[in-house]
Parts: sequence; C-alpha cells; structure tokens
Amino acid sequence: MARLPRLVVPNQPHHIIQRGNDRQLIFRDAADYLFFLDRLREGSRQFRVAIHAYVLMANHLHLLATPSNEQGLSKMMQWIGRHYVPYFNHKYERTGTLWQGRYRATVIDAERYLMMCSRYIELNPVRAGIAQTASDYPWSSYQHHVGIKPDPIVSDHQMYWMLGNTPFDREAAYKNLIEQGVSEQDVRLLSEATLKGWPLGSDQFKQALERQTQRRVRPSKRGRPIRSMPGESL
Repeated sequence: MARLPRLVVPNQPHHIIQRGNDRQLIFRDAADYLFFLDRLREGSRQFRVAIHAYVLMANHLHLLATPSNEQGLSKMMQWIGRHYVPYFNHKYERTGTLWQGRYRATVIDAERYLMMCSRYIELNPVRAGIAQTASDYPWSSYQHHVGIKPDPIVSDHQMYWMLGNTPFDREAAYKNLIEQGVSEQDVRLLSEATLKGWPLGSDQFKQALERQTQRRVRPSKRGRPIRSMPGESL
C-alpha cells in the first residue's frame, strides 16, 4: 500500500524521530553534537519552527516542535541535512546517506500529550542506560526546562508555562514530572504513533484534524471498506 503523505499541521506540536542509516552513529564526538545543534537553532528560526524539546542520541534524535506552516518542518529537516551530512561525511571520510530514510513524525494533542512527549524525549538517555538521570546527559533540552542552563534553541510551549506562575515554580514542577518518569505504555503509545505517522490524541482531537485537513488521520478498521475524506484520493 502506498504510504500516505506525511501529516503536518501548522501551529500544532509534532514529535519527530530521525535515525541513522542501519542505526549507525550520527554523532561521534562533542563537536558533532554542537555543530548539529547550531544548525538546528539556525534552521528552526529560518523556517519558523518552534523547538519545545529535543535529545540527540548517538544514532538517532528526537524533536518536539511546532511549525508555523505546512512546509516549515520538512524544509527545516532538509536544510539541516544539507549542512550536517556533508560536514559529517567530510570529517569521517565517508560517502553516501547518513539517515535511515525520511524522518518520522506525528501530530500531538498538546493538552493531553505534550508534557508526556517532552519527558519521553528527555528521559531517552536514561531508558537507554547511558545516563542515570536526565540532568547527567548534556545533549538535550532538560537543563533548560529545570533552570540549569538557558537554551536559545528552546521555545517554551504554553503547556510548560502553565506549570507555574514563576520560572522557579515551572522548573520545580517540571523536575517533579521528570522524576515521575514515563510509563512503558506511554512509551509504546508515542513510539508507535510516531513511527506509523498517525496523530496522538483524543477522538475529538482526531476528528478536528480530519475536518481541518480534509484527509483521514486514523487507520481504517480491518474488514471494512476505506471511506475517503472529502478531497482525498485513495
């Protein structure tokens, strides 16, 4: 079956995963992480994509981001790739692709899942066993969210601002959320939604997306014919 076009909805948060080809390393030393983060900062500003959370792992990366238009997210990712891949290939005397196909993304229902997604992203090093706590890992947005080090890449989402009336209140509340962790069920839920490209949210949220985008945003039920949304060709 042909893959549906990637769903990008302006002014809605998206969870993005980009993996290295065959799970190979895409970051080998600190300079690589810093170079990528500089490109992420420049690209997000150029293409008007707000970055709410991120983590760079050795062979993949996660972003939580809100694009201001339908093209901004893909243009940002392409722009970063056009700068980072030649840098990486030249430095390590290699050729060819670095990424495992196109990046994966899903639209997130901010009210229900944005803070969970942010925690999921920043706890990735802990789940992978390469850091005991989120604060031990330098290549994520965690230190920004708990007030250790401001990060110019990060644009705080409204849901983060709702954690408290002062920066101290928000930072303390966020640290408490991180300490609560993310359940295995939520990890699977978010991972599957992102890899399959289906939005993560309530039925009402998905219905609103279908009305807004005029396309199906949920898997069709097995054994029943697929009904197209208005304006969608199957």
